[in-house]
Amino acid sequence: MLINWKQEQKDQAIRDIQQFFYDERGEEIGIIAAENFLDFFAKQIGPHFYNQGVRDSQNVVRDRLAAVEDDLYALERK
Repeated sequence: MLINWKQEQKDQAIRDIQQFFYDERGEEIGIIAAENFLDFFAKQIGPHFYNQGVRDSQNVVRDRLAAVEDDLYALERK
């Protein structure tokens, strides 16, 4: 798995998945099925969210560096 879960976090995620299945589909799934579902999404879908987070972070850093460059340019003496 790509995520280093704290046990409490993983347990909560599993409970959330079980609750989702019950609320949305009226199905009760066990802990193993919920954990398999969590593992599948972490491996298959997680990288897409991670990569988008990296791209978003790059944009924030790029914008802040541009602002610093503008501030430094404003300090130059003519």
